[in-house]
Amino acid sequence: MTESMTQAAARRTALAAQGFAESRPSGPPTRRHLAKVLDRVRLLQLDSVNVAVRAHYMPVFSRLGSYDMSLVDDAAWNPTARKPRLLVEYWAHVASLIPVDDWPLLRWRMRAHEVSWGEYLRKNDIDPALQDEVLRVVKDSGPIGAGAIETALGGGADRPKGGWWNLSAVKHTCEYLFAAGALTTGTRRGFQRLYDLPERVLPPELLSREVPDDEAARELMRSAAIAHGIGTEFDLRDYYRLPPAMARQALLELVESGELTPVTIPGWRHPAYLHAGARTPRAVRGRALLCPFDPLVWERDRTERLFDFHYRIEIYVPEPKRQYGYYVFPFLLDGALVGRVDLKADRAAGTLRVHGAFAESGVDVGRVAAELAGELREMAGWLELDQVALGERGDLVAPLSKCL
Repeated sequence: MTESMTQAAARRTALAAQGFAESRPSGPPTRRHLAKVLDRVRLLQLDSVNVAVRAHYMPVFSRLGSYDMSLVDDAAWNPTARKPRLLVEYWAHVASLIPVDDWPLLRWRMRAHEVSWGEYLRKNDIDPALQDEVLRVVKDSGPIGAGAIETALGGGADRPKGGWWNLSAVKHTCEYLFAAGALTTGTRRGFQRLYDLPERVLPPELLSREVPDDEAARELMRSAAIAHGIGTEFDLRDYYRLPPAMARQALLELVESGELTPVTIPGWRHPAYLHAGARTPRAVRGRALLCPFDPLVWERDRTERLFDFHYRIEIYVPEPKRQYGYYVFPFLLDGALVGRVDLKADRAAGTLRVHGAFAESGVDVGRVAAELAGELREMAGWLELDQVALGERGDLVAPLSKCL
């Protein structure tokens, strides 16, 4: 049977699933708090943009408040940390940090990438013999970056023209081996990936675990449903970018088992699916700034369905055509997206710059400005910036300047 749910109830369900229905820790967040966030969001997207803060750090701040970023670094990349890794890198939604236990669930993708990336290497005349050479260097010297691998193979600035391997070939081969699961990220230096062998990063029981493709699809759709609370078939499928046929079969099986219940929501073109463990609080309180790659808002159509909030990232839009700015953070307040701010961390000046600040229609601008000012101050402190500076764009700038 299909149940019905209001848009407001669906919104509260989604927020609770993502951890926004709980108060932030009263003291400094710990590894236990991080693990709880990961249990909810299931993955952290990686992105090279560093205008304000790296994308994988921000969703944790949005849910926990000011925390030590080394919690994420140690969980993902610190080979000397005394506690086991919680996270490993792979292609999930896109390039992502995923729980180490999810590695075997993505072997079907590794096999698919082995074929597609292998074809790419062939089309670009990259010698397959380079794969064994790269693996040998990583085995002897990893964790190691692509540039250092090229140097070890006789490349580099002094390489004669046309001789040995060039960085492009080495880098493409490293990416192929990473996509195929033959290499992973041992650690990072800055944001540079240093490759290592999976057997030196992951527990042996995970490397030897074989999961049938249909079981892997069910597990990934189940994780997506936990992270969403409620979502359409496409919402759930998109979380791990599953092939449509694979996702739909898994969805049918989860409905048949009672883990998912079909739900209709007024205004939604497609049926939604409610996870059996999802809860719908009567109200959601609190505030958070959300980076463009936060899992609550990365599927833009779902964001609009849940919050009546039209949101697009404008990084690739020419500056004169941008409506709100280069790197815009939606502002969540008491369960609604009430505004947005274009942020930049000016580290040289010790300043969090607010290039633009915009309120949604119908909100209490005074309260939004006061709460946003508090969140901007906390974010600046977390990023070790001394002040918040306002630009001139947007209807929230004037009331925000009074609060700051």
